[in-house]
Amino acid sequence: MAQGNSGRWSLQGMTALVTGGTKGIGHAIVEELAGLRATVHTCSRNEDHLNQCLHEWKTKGFQVTGSVCDVKSPVERENLLKTVSSVFNGKLNILINNVGTVITKQTQNFTAEDFSFLVATNLESAFSICQLAHPLLKASGSGSIVFLSSAAGVVSMDVGSIYGATKEDVPQVPLENESEQLWTGVGGITGYGIPSNEDPYNYVQDH
Repeated sequence: MAQGNSGRWSLQGMTALVTGGTKGIGHAIVEELAGLRATVHTCSRNEDHLNQCLHEWKTKGFQVTGSVCDVKSPVERENLLKTVSSVFNGKLNILINNVGTVITKQTQNFTAEDFSFLVATNLESAFSICQLAHPLLKASGSGSIVFLSSAAGVVSMDVGSIYGATKEDVPQVPLENESEQLWTGVGGITGYGIPSNEDPYNYVQDH
């Protein structure tokens, strides 16, 4: 990577899609990528909040665009990637599957609707967006995928058994991608980590 004016490496010329980028970890990722001169597209279910963030990023000189999208909806996921393809001229360098949500209940109190909602949001959306983004990542010649997982997928954190199960499954997606020749040239990384000075519950917000 080239060096930026600050002496840090630069992502100038790179394109990135960050799901759920208007708050929490996703918001920080958007600002970091944009600060490194990447051109970023993000999404949110809340149009007002999205527009507010886009305005703030514009005043900072960041190149960020956005779409309203509920990633648990197959139709909205397809529309999101169509928009990304149009904005980035058919090429995507970086996909960051950040969206995640949690419902905290004791296991016996979860409903079938709770289960479907959490699986669709935390796991199915990331898997599906990888599939939809694959042609764009391949076309870039240097595609990378980052998955945001959670320590709740490997240790008990009292945030609900379904949330933990969905986050435990997330790391398997990049592992399988890397083993399939179809994905040659597209890297997969799973992100874990909770800073020691932070409350773990701050890291399982609804993005």
